[in-house]
Amino acid sequence: MLFNAIRWNPSEGLDLGILTIHYYSVMFLIAFTLGWYIMKRIFIRENIEVEKLDSLFIYTVLATLIGARLGHVIFYDWDYFQNHLLEIFLPVRFEPEFEFTGFRGLASHGAAIGIIVAMYLYTKRILQKPVLFILDRIVIPVASGAIFVRIGNFINSEIIGKPTNSDYGVIFEKLGEDFPRHPAQLYESISYLVIFLILWFIYWKTEKRFKLGYIFGLFLVLLWTVRFFVEFVKEAQVEERAMWLFNTGQWLSIPFIIAGLYFMFRPAQKTYTT
Repeated sequence: MLFNAIRWNPSEGLDLGILTIHYYSVMFLIAFTLGWYIMKRIFIRENIEVEKLDSLFIYTVLATLIGARLGHVIFYDWDYFQNHLLEIFLPVRFEPEFEFTGFRGLASHGAAIGIIVAMYLYTKRILQKPVLFILDRIVIPVASGAIFVRIGNFINSEIIGKPTNSDYGVIFEKLGEDFPRHPAQLYESISYLVIFLILWFIYWKTEKRFKLGYIFGLFLVLLWTVRFFVEFVKEAQVEERAMWLFNTGQWLSIPFIIAGLYFMFRPAQKTYTT
């Protein structure tokens, strides 16, 4: 039946003998590559030199990875990392025994902050346009990239949902379980696809793109509202700090939603014309 549980136990990647190509890494590669092509189309439409796209790509990749890692460390697992600072940017764990972990532990809230800071630096040093101009446009490929990142999480059986207590759901056999959970990763991935299509339509088909901050604000509202509600069916990634009413992820989402509403409906909206 359609709502019967699905057993999920894929390999982590393609084993080529001398190395393994991890599907999660492939998803990140697809996300950044697709984002590059989307921004190229936008740069051409805005009559911006395509040569400036390479710098934007570097700023975005570094901001995403560094911001996401620091976000996880600070917001979710500082109790551990405050005594293991060397492990923050190393793919290993030294305690309780040495273990190669890979670069795990990334927080989208940190990635968002990192990208905002990076776009500020990028506009000041290279683009010479208002920071909201690039934020209104960079969120379109960011939304598309989030689709594939969550698919990667699903493949890795991480950021899992809570038990459904029914026949519906996904049984993550890799975790040694025999009961179905909510496929929270897929809930988010599908939602991000919808958000991407909305932002794409607004930018290409409406005059809203001329209102500085509007698309950026809409992105914040849509994406973090999705995150807020999906958190209700997600398991905590680490021991939660925020236990009153909402979890850590939800409390961190609220300021982004409020900021998004401000940029969408602020009284004195500036406009940008090409």
